[in-house]
Amino acid sequence: MNALERLRIAVRYTFAFGGGHLSTFLSSLSMLGLVLAISLLIIVLSVMNGFDKEMRERILGMVPHITLHSTIPIEDWKEKMAVVERHPDVLEVTPFTEFDALFMRGGNIETAKGVGIDAGDPAAVARQLPGLDEGQIDAFREHPNSLILGVGIAEQLAVKPGDELTLIVPGAGPGLEAKATRFESLRLVAVLETGTELDQVAAIVPLQIASDLAGLGTAVSGLRITSRDLFDVTRVGWELMNNMPTGYYATNWMMTHGNLYSAIQLSRDLISILLFSIIAVAAFNVVSSLVLVVFDKQGNIAILRTLGASPRDIAIIFVLQGAMIGLVGVTLGAVLGALGSLMVPDLVSALERILDMNFLSTDVYPVSFLPVDLLWKDIFLVGAVAFGMCVVAAIYPALRAARLAPALILNQDRN
Repeated sequence: MNALERLRIAVRYTFAFGGGHLSTFLSSLSMLGLVLAISLLIIVLSVMNGFDKEMRERILGMVPHITLHSTIPIEDWKEKMAVVERHPDVLEVTPFTEFDALFMRGGNIETAKGVGIDAGDPAAVARQLPGLDEGQIDAFREHPNSLILGVGIAEQLAVKPGDELTLIVPGAGPGLEAKATRFESLRLVAVLETGTELDQVAAIVPLQIASDLAGLGTAVSGLRITSRDLFDVTRVGWELMNNMPTGYYATNWMMTHGNLYSAIQLSRDLISILLFSIIAVAAFNVVSSLVLVVFDKQGNIAILRTLGASPRDIAIIFVLQGAMIGLVGVTLGAVLGALGSLMVPDLVSALERILDMNFLSTDVYPVSFLPVDLLWKDIFLVGAVAFGMCVVAAIYPALRAARLAPALILNQDRN
């Protein structure tokens, strides 16, 4: 029996072409199980990849990779910036000043940690103020008491661009050195909406205003640093700290957002294991289906053997059938999974509008929307594993079919 004849018989056993045979029905069930498992796995992996991408590019794009602090205000921050910039793994350095504050508008009060950035530094503006147009950025630079709030804080205060807010900075310091509470009137020039948890905490003012409010004069609180390698910040931060005088210390994004990033990675790995187990169950279904097909087709197998087919030919026929089940299931599952991944954000948005509710909120989740990042390598990996499982699953039924004794089967049929 040549290869073409084996393939023709395997195709006839797998696809009915108008005939309602048991073997075709069982093959269809196996394909359906594979399609559902593969498409579901691809959709879930795409969503988890989306969370991972948003974490790395959106959230960590605004959060400094490394932050250099000092126990005393940094007066010579320009010289310290020059020292930091000489490190080969440093991409950007920007000064900042932090202060605790109360924002008041009428009877609404909201607490936030204000951050002052250098409005004249394009790198700082691009990193801290994504999504704002040139007019809003120009207003932030030019207005003497400008303020930018995250959309979450702005909604709590019921303010919009152009409104005036009162900023209260509590006094600090022991005894006679205590500083008086500071009051400042600021104008909201823009509302920052990034779709991330930063919308709930962002309160940004020009650097000089922040230093004045914090009582630092011309000094700053520290330096924000962007490194080349996102996952090597511990080493880089340690080296930068060693290049500074006594009193400096470094923090990095892993201290503030590392647990969230690890949780996303762990969830992705656990869900992948779970869904690959579902694919394994679907592959096991191929075993049971082909065993029933062998039982249903044992008369045909006996006839093929009497016509000259060898046990090897019979085994190859059923392995080909398992491979065809896997090929069709993988192809349809991959297509449906890819289409489903692309449609999931729109479907979730539509459901949110219909139900008038938000499934994701930055009060709880790192982003306020369902992110999706479809990777071709995931499709190929899932497809290759599923196809390999189907081929392996077909080996046992194929060997069982090859070992059938044709004389015994024909004698049973005659009786």
